[in-house]
Formats: sequence, structure tokens, C-alpha cells
Amino acid sequence: MQKNRISSVDVLRGITIAAMILVNTPGDWGNVYAPLLHAQWHGYTPTDLVFPFFLFIVGCSIAFSYNGRTPSGAVYGKISVRALKLIALGLFLGAFTLSFPFFKEFSTIRFPGVLQRIGLVFFFAAIIALNANWKALLGITGGLLLGYWAILGYVSLPDGSAPSYERVPNNWAMYIDKAVLGSHTYKEDYDPEGLLSTIPSIASALIGVLIGRLLLAQAGEKTTKLLGIGAAMLVAGTLWSFLFPINKALWTSSFVLVTAGWATLFLAVIYYLLDVRGIQFGETFRKMGANALILYFLSSFISKVMGSIRVGDTSLHGWLYQTIYVHDFLPAKLSSLLYALTVVAFYVLLGLFLYRRRIFIKV
Repeated sequence: MQKNRISSVDVLRGITIAAMILVNTPGDWGNVYAPLLHAQWHGYTPTDLVFPFFLFIVGCSIAFSYNGRTPSGAVYGKISVRALKLIALGLFLGAFTLSFPFFKEFSTIRFPGVLQRIGLVFFFAAIIALNANWKALLGITGGLLLGYWAILGYVSLPDGSAPSYERVPNNWAMYIDKAVLGSHTYKEDYDPEGLLSTIPSIASALIGVLIGRLLLAQAGEKTTKLLGIGAAMLVAGTLWSFLFPINKALWTSSFVLVTAGWATLFLAVIYYLLDVRGIQFGETFRKMGANALILYFLSSFISKVMGSIRVGDTSLHGWLYQTIYVHDFLPAKLSSLLYALTVVAFYVLLGLFLYRRRIFIKV
């Protein structure tokens, strides 16, 4: 296993997990600044970058952790166990309720989710990375993106209708989610972490694997390469979007390239400042990132619990928000943001506490 960590990747992981918590825990979903919301359908906002950034970092981590590893049953077993743990935690979040018997009725449980997708993406990306050189990885990534485009854009549905990228029944991603998952989705007709859209999300991680291997290389000007690769993906994804719209809910191929491009550019800047110039910053985020997944799980779980505990005619979350953050002299959106920032600060401190106690909970 690679022992020498790339500090810039660890810092970017911490920043990303803090951003994930920030956009998921506003004080009031009715009062959120536009950049902290997902795009309604086509297009993207800063919030839409957060999850693909994390999958990109998963890919980088795979490159570091399995560098030089020989494929074996034991290695595959560890990969499988970790993937199953992530999927199980995600299913638990989707099913848990405070009301006895503490789990929702089966028909109302959402099967897909963020942790489930991370688990699936990790499993397939790690298996592929173990068995492929950079040329094969590049070919597989390109094949996934082109194949997904072909299916979503050019294959007629079983009833003979032409496929669409819009939020309509003849969208292939929605069609498969409805046919396979039925009512076990985020919305009635689709899920942003659905089945078919998991295919291109694997490509997001494979791009991270390629970037991770570039960082591990002994020779070459890495910052310039990262900037060039990031800019190239950003331009390519933007141009592709004229044919295949950028869309997070569908995780379109143009979305993969644009978000991977931004992730690579962000990483290039952090890498240059931290790993090349030796400017010390981001230590708090690096330490927080050491327990990234468990902090994300706890933030989702505790948020769910606080929304379920009743205090008068509202929830514990609502009572705390209204009592502490809502004031006539504060704009409603600012109050909501301050609540979210407080939540982030709590998990930053928790991450620092765990790190200082040398407690690393690996999921």
C-alpha cells in the first residue's frame, strides 16, 4: 500500500466533505442562496460539483492505496467488504426512523443514495484500477462515457418512443429506475443516484485514478500537466454539452468531464501551493478528511434524528433554528446559512478531536 500521501488530495477531501455537509444542512430549505442549491435540471451550480469531487477523490485514493498491489482473492475480498459496508450504511440511513420499530415500511424505503453510490463506484473503480494500466483505464473511461451517451440519446425505449434527456418517462435513466426500483426512489419517477447513472459516475472515479497515478509518477512537471488536463476536460465537457446537456441528476458524460475538469484544476492549485511550494495551509481540512465518510454519515444521521424529535409543534432542528438563528435584523437566507456553517464547524471540530485522539474509523 502507498505510504506517502499526497497532502493536496487529503486537503481537497476535507474541503469537499465540509462542502457536502454545508449544502445538506441549511437551517431552512425554503431560504437558501442559489449557489448552495442544485440546478433544477440541466446546467450546474457550485453545489453540483461537490459529489463528483468526492468520487474523483475516491479515485485518487484508489490509485494511492492499491499502487503496486497484485490482484488476489484477499484484495478483492477487502474491496468487496468495504463496498458492502458503505452500501449498508446508506440503506440504514434510508430506512431508519425514530418511531418504533425504528425502520420505515418497506414500500417507502429509498434504495439508492449517496453512500450506496460511493460503495458501488469504489467497488468497480478499484477492481478496474487493479487490473488496468493507464491506457486501458483511459479506454474504459471513454467507453463508459460514450456508451452512456449512446444509450441515453440514441436507443429507442421498449415502446418505440425516442429517448430524451428531459424529465419525462422516455428518459432511459428514469425508465430503468422506475422499472427496477419502483417506489424505492427519491422522487416518484427518478433518483439522482439511480441505477443507470451509476455507470458514468464510475468514470468520475476512474479519472481520479488516472490523476492519482500522475501524482505518483516520479518525473515530470505535474502542476502544468494537471492544469492542462483539467482545462482540456472542462472545455471538452462544455462543448459536448451542446449535444449531451450537463445534468447532475442524469450524471451525463458532459457533466463528468466538466466536474472532473474543475476537480483537477482545484487540485492543481492546492498541489502547487502545498506540495510544490511548501506553503502550509489546509491542515484543519486534512485532519477532518481522515474520517471523511464517518463524518458525512454522522451528519446525515444526526440531522435526520434532529428533524424527527418533536419539540412543541416543531422539531428539535426547527426549535434550535428558530430560537438561535432567526431574527428580524437578519435576512432569512443568511440565517439559514449561519445555521449550516455552525453545523460544519461542529463536524470540523469533531474531525479534529478524532484525529488528535488517533481515532480513524475506516468504512
